Amino acid sequence: MAASGSDGQLRGHGLHGFFRSGIRTLSRMEVRVGGVEPLALQGALTSAAQARFLGAVRVPGELDPDPALTVERLRHADGVETLTVRNAGSRAARLPLEIALGTDLGSLADIAAGARPPDVAGQVQSSGLRWIGRGHSATVSAKPSPHAVLAGAGVLRWDLEVQPGARWSVELRVEVEAAATALRPPIGRGAGVPAPWTEPAIRCDDPRAELLVRRSLDALGGLLLADPDRPTDLYTASGAPWRFGLAPADALWAARLTLPLGVRLAGGTLRALARRQQTANAVGGRGEGIIPGPLRHAGPELPPSCTATEATLLFVTVLAEAWRWGLPRQEVTELLPAAERALGALRSTMATSPIDGFVTDLGRYQDDRTGKPPTARCEVQAQAHRAALHGAELLEAFGRPGAADWREWAQGLRGRFRERFWVDDLSGGRPAAALTVDGRPLSAVTASFGHLLDLGLAAEGAALPGLLDREQTRLLAQRLAAPELDCGWGLRTLSAKSPRFNPLGHRSGAVRVQETALAVAGLAEAGFEREAGALLEGLLAASAHFAGRLPEMYAGEQRLPDCPPVPHPAACRPAAGSAAGAAHAVFALAGVRPDVPAGRVVVRPASTAPLGELELGGLRVAGEPFSVRVSRIGVAVVEEASAELQLGAS
Repeated sequence: MAASGSDGQLRGHGLHGFFRSGIRTLSRMEVRVGGVEPLALQGALTSAAQARFLGAVRVPGELDPDPALTVERLRHADGVETLTVRNAGSRAARLPLEIALGTDLGSLADIAAGARPPDVAGQVQSSGLRWIGRGHSATVSAKPSPHAVLAGAGVLRWDLEVQPGARWSVELRVEVEAAATALRPPIGRGAGVPAPWTEPAIRCDDPRAELLVRRSLDALGGLLLADPDRPTDLYTASGAPWRFGLAPADALWAARLTLPLGVRLAGGTLRALARRQQTANAVGGRGEGIIPGPLRHAGPELPPSCTATEATLLFVTVLAEAWRWGLPRQEVTELLPAAERALGALRSTMATSPIDGFVTDLGRYQDDRTGKPPTARCEVQAQAHRAALHGAELLEAFGRPGAADWREWAQGLRGRFRERFWVDDLSGGRPAAALTVDGRPLSAVTASFGHLLDLGLAAEGAALPGLLDREQTRLLAQRLAAPELDCGWGLRTLSAKSPRFNPLGHRSGAVRVQETALAVAGLAEAGFEREAGALLEGLLAASAHFAGRLPEMYAGEQRLPDCPPVPHPAACRPAAGSAAGAAHAVFALAGVRPDVPAGRVVVRPASTAPLGELELGGLRVAGEPFSVRVSRIGVAVVEEASAELQLGAS
């Protein structure tokens, strides 16, 4: 990873530097030509992995008012930077080029916490500099070699003579060496290894959607990691720069939301997490079947939650939906025992739940240190209900026992939820955000309500039953579209009417892209296309201000003319959930819903066509190319599909 300001200079401020394996290998790389810094003209990402910076320098004595020299820096996240000086003037340019280098070899975790370790003293090496710290050493090598190396100042120097119309380039390579360790961290997927999805061909009347999908997938590709236990299994890191590692829930969301582009990411993610699933002996017999996950702050209205719950339940759903999209039967069979263990963890939690009949955190014993009583959250009930039904489908299809019991349990949860979670008010009612241990509903109005509309893919391309009835779903759709939650850029995580609302609070008012994207898809599937279109317009409008690369979240301030969305200072950009979610929100409008085991695919697009005419090519169903075109009146035409699939609409 590399981070700098838009001028390209690495000054050692904040997050500036090159990073590898969580270590800042270089914190300073400041370029001076003729003793002055180039005048910054432009700095931009050309892809998730590369940036280009352009500056200008006036040649001493040049009478022409236009700058004669340009300095281009092409920076790659793998630690390679190419600097090119071009002379467009009428005279030869004879002047020194100096690059000042330095590093603190600090850890990303310490830097994220605001620590700034002292710089490490540099040493001369054959073609550059070397720094040696505790457990790590870093080198910068230059090609061609510098004419002079000043180790004390950390400066590489070249005496340039660039003729008119000529150019001169140097390549700098930053590398790190670590002390031997027994741990094997995740590795990058490596040069030349293709992404685990197809590149979609998208065209629609709204060019913002095309840019958003293309750059979201590019960003997601920059987060791909290979499992050290099986390098062919790829999954996504949670986000850069703060969470550049495996967060199971985030990796599963990314895999699920990109299923229209192929099942390879889902397969790799599921296998990697199955290897990390807890066994009966892992924690003294407790927690078998749980996929570990860290605590997550839940804002001012709710206690922290354990993401192990979300990951464990989502594992079952991703496996079931990947099977519907075409994950080979043999791969599903190999992963089915892990899904059964995840269902077993749900069963064990229900047996000891302090809130009778509802699901609390599956990994609750891990966060007892919070000292706060557990709650039954509405989104956890939705995820557990969906996992139970998806689990029943898998068990039945693969000849395993228990399908009827899980369907019966899910039916009971629906009845209990509609009775105890629904809060009547003057607007007709709404769900409670959670129930306390004494059965009291928490009245917070949050974006997590959108999870109640995320029903999941079922047989014949249908949706699974939901926890809400039709009238409750209608009232919820109205609530999500109301200004208290929809700020015009997307859904706030907490209602603006709450006395604890904070537009920059990541669980108390900021817009989280993934939650808004899920609401768009859920509303469209439920038939509330106007509300879905309004939320999607907010995401597209925000994406235009972020050059098509939506961050994890941004401020939930009310949208006003000529006022762009405010970035969140702690947001990951890119983040796996927001990148995959943004693409999913566009794909969902085409309404492609396959059932590969049944040899069928249903196409049910949004009839209001919020993006106008939409063409999606390069999708994958049953491992074969799938293309669909949706007209401006919401009529879908399948233009490419596997000959083994029966097409249908509903």
